[in-house]
Amino acid sequence: MSGLPGAQGNNPGPEIPRPRLLNGATIHGVAGQRKLRHPAEWPLVWASAVITAIAYGLWAATLAWLALVPEHTGVGTYVRDFLSTDSTAVQALLFLPFMPIIIWVVRAMMYANMRSNAVQMSPTQFPEGYRMVVEAAQRQGLRRVPDAYVLLGNGAINAFASGHGFRRFVVVYSDLFEIGGRARDPEALRFVINHEVGHLAAGHVSYFRLLLTLLARQLPLLGPALSRAQEYTADNYGYDAAPQGVAGVMGLLTAGKYLGAQVNTHALADRAAREKGLWLHLVVWGASHPVPTWRTHALRDRNRPGRIMLRPKESAAWFPPAGAHGSQHSATWPTPAQVLAHLDSSKPRVPSEEQFGRYPGISYEVPRDELRWADPTPAPVSPPPAQPDPWHSPSGAGTDSSAPA
Repeated sequence: MSGLPGAQGNNPGPEIPRPRLLNGATIHGVAGQRKLRHPAEWPLVWASAVITAIAYGLWAATLAWLALVPEHTGVGTYVRDFLSTDSTAVQALLFLPFMPIIIWVVRAMMYANMRSNAVQMSPTQFPEGYRMVVEAAQRQGLRRVPDAYVLLGNGAINAFASGHGFRRFVVVYSDLFEIGGRARDPEALRFVINHEVGHLAAGHVSYFRLLLTLLARQLPLLGPALSRAQEYTADNYGYDAAPQGVAGVMGLLTAGKYLGAQVNTHALADRAAREKGLWLHLVVWGASHPVPTWRTHALRDRNRPGRIMLRPKESAAWFPPAGAHGSQHSATWPTPAQVLAHLDSSKPRVPSEEQFGRYPGISYEVPRDELRWADPTPAPVSPPPAQPDPWHSPSGAGTDSSAPA
């Protein structure tokens, strides 16, 4: 840090208090900015904390019971036999008291792994990406600039935020960081970085929050719901700083870094209201991150900050009459002939582009947003103007006398 302005007392700026255990890493406190927090997040956090407290209470009561009551009859006999034969139950009893230490060690090793294997962003290494991190930290009230790393992705599209002690850091996989190049979509990268810094600002990587919620995260429904609520909160941070990056990020997460520029955001978001059914909701409820269709709809519709359990209200399908979807009976799906007739009678409102997306170093005439935010509803094709028929002219003019009868 000695090479940075202010590190040696040059233009130090206002003094910011050191983070404390109960006020978080930001000037906004452990709760972050209320306007950007998903309304279901804190109720789920408190529910998880209650479950953790109950689990520790049962653990202490079980150990006391086993120690103070040497001889058991009835149900006690079955409990003692179960603990003596089931290794999972014994591991759970042994794991709980060491969970705070295990969390601390795992986070320390993760941070050490980034420090030893990843490329660290700095004023001289990936400076454009690093500026995005610094600007996000300032916008979201972080007390200190977090470390930022680019990690070899080997094709994976991912990013995450974490911490160790009072330290905070964000990691962007190389295949995702690559989207920020000038030939592609810097605003999408800005959204991703603000999303990850948003996790830090909202207190999602706090040691004590992990300690209070780790057990509940293993439970069906509750654990995934808490994770999705935090992702919706982080999306709100990303949108607050880079709303122009929404289309690029959702295209990237659904179709990859090459085809992502071809994904129409409206068409993706509209499906959240039309796709329904028990099996689809089982997928949604079990997901740690919002499914892309719901996530895109929440980012487009800013009247609500995201959804956890309930899909958005149904709206008109964007592709009538061939707009059947998975929850409808297969008999309602169009036949190939019906779809071909529909395609022939309409044309897409989305501007035509290269079938296989945009590539770096190539100049495209159609701006990306004209593709990603265009009205996906097909427009009717006007019939071609009638051409005079020389064989059946009403007046007989133009008739070729040499034509066959």
